[in-house]
Amino acid sequence: MRFSIILFLLFVFTLQGQEFKYAIEIDTLAIPQMGGIQSFSVGQWNGYWLIVGGRLDGLHRRQPWASFDEDGHNGDLIVLSPEQRKVWKSSLSTFPQDLQEQLGSSNIQFIQKDSTLYLAGGYGISKQKDDHTTFPFLTIVNLPKAISMIVAGQEPSLAFKQYRDERFALTGGQLTLIDDWFNLVGGHNFEGRYNPMDNPTFTQTYSCEVRRFMVENKSGETQISWKEAIRDENLMHRRDFNVLPQIQDGTQSLVAFSGVFQREMNIPYLDAVEIDRDHIHEIPAFAQYYNHYHCAAIALHDPESNNMYNLFFGGIAHYYDSLGMLVQDNDVPFTPAVSLVQIEGGYRLKEFQLPVKLPGYFGAASEFIPNPKLRSYSNEVIDLSAIQDRRVLLGHILGGIQSSAANVFWVTEGEGSIASSVLFPVYLTKVDKSVAVINEQSNNGLQLQVMTDPVEQTLSLGFQLLVKTDVLITLSKDNKVIWKKKLKKLEPSHISKILKCKKFKRGDVLELNFTSINYSVKQILVVR
Repeated sequence: MRFSIILFLLFVFTLQGQEFKYAIEIDTLAIPQMGGIQSFSVGQWNGYWLIVGGRLDGLHRRQPWASFDEDGHNGDLIVLSPEQRKVWKSSLSTFPQDLQEQLGSSNIQFIQKDSTLYLAGGYGISKQKDDHTTFPFLTIVNLPKAISMIVAGQEPSLAFKQYRDERFALTGGQLTLIDDWFNLVGGHNFEGRYNPMDNPTFTQTYSCEVRRFMVENKSGETQISWKEAIRDENLMHRRDFNVLPQIQDGTQSLVAFSGVFQREMNIPYLDAVEIDRDHIHEIPAFAQYYNHYHCAAIALHDPESNNMYNLFFGGIAHYYDSLGMLVQDNDVPFTPAVSLVQIEGGYRLKEFQLPVKLPGYFGAASEFIPNPKLRSYSNEVIDLSAIQDRRVLLGHILGGIQSSAANVFWVTEGEGSIASSVLFPVYLTKVDKSVAVINEQSNNGLQLQVMTDPVEQTLSLGFQLLVKTDVLITLSKDNKVIWKKKLKKLEPSHISKILKCKKFKRGDVLELNFTSINYSVKQILVVR
């Protein structure tokens, strides 16, 4: 059974005046007849956007019969012109069955390369299986042809070519590029109907891999060739995360940020994972506390400093800031926060919060569509050195889940959330002094997370030690120590401990102190 706490991490914010010297502005734009959409795929061409798949409803419901139902799936291909504020739709009903079902699914991994959109996998309803499934297809879309046919009112199936391979049967991962190789990062194969109580209505297999393939046209025929996958059972056991392309010293790579779920605890990861041409490894001494699930995100590069700036907009997160305090909520709520992860040379990461927020609980399962007029590298990273104007349109946030409150997963009546129909133009403005505020917890290396279970009377801790040390953990109530535990000679590694503790109950407000040779951290736990 899952119990929640709210955890306050006490720390000091400090300003970084010399870092990210840009301000972010977020506007709103209404598109008539757009309708809400989330967990979709999108490509753009000549001012038009093609939207494929996704859901028309909000956060999936707890009840298996109501979750991922047929009424909420997107059965149309949608073309949107933000400049004209016009929408065109074309039904998938005339498409071949396999193509129709995949293109109507959600959480398809996708990427655009030049004028082609690539769509891998996705989770949806299979008429042939009479059940929900993860589709084993790669579909290649000719964007100019598809868009022009839909706008002209023609049936566009000739713009789509589908290829079957079980290695594409993933959902909730990310499809990316390093040089000419496609990288299908993480995700899982989910077969059957979702059930939050883990009753046997489904099977779930995490990929734990980066699956690499190349798509080539030889003599008029499309050929897909595979390279050996990079596998790590621990680092890549994640899904529903953000993976952003990077440039470091002219070399392309990827960074996978956060995601879910940890093997030991049913909460998001805090770490980040670097992926290069042939290896994956955890980036040491970094923890990401904001924007944990997939949300609108974009990567920027400053060639003068060789710094990467990764922007994240809203979504769902394990933590949020409140009056200068970092709050951990194990119900993992929606968040309007906008954050920045800066990557310096040698992959030194820092997390910052920006003073701007989305105007509500938006961003989860949304997409960022960059301004095509901005110069970018071949892997879609925006080149900051090419921006001459003081203020530019960076791009748009499209769709996603719009929640009425931070925590709505346990709401069983009414609509706690819907698919967003709001389009957010995002502007980048040069400033003389950075407005970004560093999260000091992000690079202290500890990565402390805590769970309480008032029924089982346990305290579960996850943390990272960089040196061999003893650790002293104490709980206090009303300024009196009620429990303490010393863990001796712990080796440097990621530590997971479940400790018996019969000293708390629901509603208690506790002070937790974590002390080691190089850490002294104080946290306030509100037991739920």
